Amino acid sequence: MAAGIQVKNPQLAIPQLFEQEFSPWFAGVAFAAIVIGAFVPAAIMSIAAANLWTRNIYKAFLNPDATDAQEAKQSKIASLLVKFGALLFVLALPKDFAINLQLLGGIWILQTLPAIVIGLYTRWFHRYALIAGWAVGMVWGTIAAYNKEVVGDPGSHFGGSVGPLEVFGIELSDNLIYFGLTALALNLIVAAIGTFVCRALGVDAGTDDTHPTDYLADAGDPDVVDRLDPLATPPVD
Repeated sequence: MAAGIQVKNPQLAIPQLFEQEFSPWFAGVAFAAIVIGAFVPAAIMSIAAANLWTRNIYKAFLNPDATDAQEAKQSKIASLLVKFGALLFVLALPKDFAINLQLLGGIWILQTLPAIVIGLYTRWFHRYALIAGWAVGMVWGTIAAYNKEVVGDPGSHFGGSVGPLEVFGIELSDNLIYFGLTALALNLIVAAIGTFVCRALGVDAGTDDTHPTDYLADAGDPDVVDRLDPLATPPVD
């Protein structure tokens, strides 16, 4: 403010300050640093996406006998493709797409809580019930966000992530509630009911191959296997 910086987008205040106060060569260095800073979270997310592809799709379904070298190659290729895909997304598509995905990201990631977070503490939920609950939460949360109109723009979509509680078009409360939480509630309800149904029908719950040693090192690590019985309780430091 003291430098008289006037920008429409607050995120441009610091870049504009660099351009106004410093020599062009130094401003260029500063801009490059901003770009590199943006790459840090992008790199982490692309690595996570590459690991998901390699471990959960490539090795699980396409090449179960893949070597470590093949897995590493797949991860590198997938990570690079995700980075270029994200760059094209930002440069070629309308910025509203990125805003909408950011809006939906919180709603979507919250739907993994029953399977991933609650699954760390209990094995009570049936695997198919968890998938059904996740699907219901994803669909409902996405539709709720899509139907939210932008203030002053009737007929628009993705106007926010909060709204009054509605069930089948009937408004039950005037208080604004985060769509992700209502979707999560539906997720848990479907997962719980689905678990009872699956057990009543005798649907196979699958086998949990997790051993205590898996929490200490990679499965099959000879040092850990020699030190601990795979069925024993891990020691507490």
